[in-house]
Amino acid sequence: MKEESFNKAAEEVKVLKQKPDHGELAALYGFYKQGTVGDVNIARPGMLDFTGKAKWDAWDAKKGLSADEAMAAYVELVEKLKAKYGI
Repeated sequence: MKEESFNKAAEEVKVLKQKPDHGELAALYGFYKQGTVGDVNIARPGMLDFTGKAKWDAWDAKKGLSADEAMAAYVELVEKLKAKYGI
């Protein structure tokens, strides 16, 4: 059930009426990667890759969460964004 709601949330977030702000996008990315891959398993990108570093940092901030916890947090965040921005 969790994976089903996670996949549904991943699709719904793509059709929000407004793009979430940078902080919300970072949280979404971090929870998604932690839920699908687990703890960070790659080196932090170089200093000129600003986007890559921001994504890596967002993912690293979720280190230690189980896949189920990360998926549940992702779904919860998407629900809040749907209420805030509409779908």
